[in-house]
Amino acid sequence: MHTQWNLEQLRLFVSVAEQRSFSAVARDQRKAQSAVSSSIALLEEDLGVSLFDRSSGRQPKLTEAGNALLDEAREVLRQCERLNGRALAMMRGQEARLRVAQDEAMPYQPIIESFEALAQQFPSLEVQLTSAAQGDVARKLVERRADLGLLFYHDQIPEALERRVLGSVEMLTVCGVGHPLAKQAQVDCQQLAQHRQLLMSTQSSVYPGSEPASPQVWRADSFYVMAEWLVRGLGWAWLPRHVVQYPAYQDLMVELVSEWTPPALVVELVWRRDEPLGPAARWLAERFAVHLQTIGEKSR
Repeated sequence: MHTQWNLEQLRLFVSVAEQRSFSAVARDQRKAQSAVSSSIALLEEDLGVSLFDRSSGRQPKLTEAGNALLDEAREVLRQCERLNGRALAMMRGQEARLRVAQDEAMPYQPIIESFEALAQQFPSLEVQLTSAAQGDVARKLVERRADLGLLFYHDQIPEALERRVLGSVEMLTVCGVGHPLAKQAQVDCQQLAQHRQLLMSTQSSVYPGSEPASPQVWRADSFYVMAEWLVRGLGWAWLPRHVVQYPAYQDLMVELVSEWTPPALVVELVWRRDEPLGPAARWLAERFAVHLQTIGEKSR
C-alpha cells in the first residue's frame, strides 16, 4: 500500500459518500466528473481497498471498507481544520470584531451583563449581536456570517462546528395566577391533561418540553409568546426559569409542583472548527458561563 494520497482526495471521498453522487460533487467542486472519479480511483489504489461499489447503477454505494474508513477520513479532515485554525489564531492575536449570533430564547440578563463586562475588558472591540431561530444560528456560523453562536443543545449540528457546554437553565411547570391549576398544591399528569397546554411550535421542537401532555394544545414559536398567553390564563406550560423570572411577569405566574418536568435547557457555545476562538471570544464565553449560574441562584 502506498501513502501518497492527499487531503483533496479525502475531501472528495467524504463528499461523494455524503451526497451519493459523483456528478453532484463534481458540480459543487466545479470539476469534471471524470476528474472526481479519477481522484477517488487513485485514492483507492493508494489505500489498497475499494471505497465504492459502482455496480449498482448511477448512485455509488460505500463498500464495507468504505464505511469503515469514512469516519477516519472525516477525523483527518477535522484535525487539519483544527491545525489551520490554531495557526490562524496565533497569527491574528486579538480579534478586531466579534459577531455573535444567539438563539432568540436565550436568557436575556446574562447576555447583557456579559457584554457589559466585555466592553470594559476589550474597549476597542467591535461587537455585533443578532438573535435568530436555533437552526439559523448554526447556519450563520457555517456561512461565516457569525464568529460565535449561543444556542440550546441539539444532538445534530453541522459537521463544520465545534461546541462547548456553558451551563443549563431549569424548566418549570407554570400557569397564570388566575388559572384553575394555580390553586392546587400539587398536580399530576391527569390534572394537567384536563387543561390546555401551551407548547413550542413543531419547527422549534428541539427544545425540551415540546411534547404534548394534554389533548388540547396551543403552539407558539417563542417562549415569551407562550408566557403572554399564560399570564392571561389561556393554559399551562413548561417554561425556562429565566422566562418565568422576567420582570414583566413577576407575580403573574405560579410554579406548579408536578410529578414530571422536562430536562433543563443546556446552553452551548458554538463556533467554526477552522476558526478557533480569539482572546475576546474566549473571555466572553467564560462570562456567559458565570452569569448563567445566577439564573438558578436568584430563585433561591
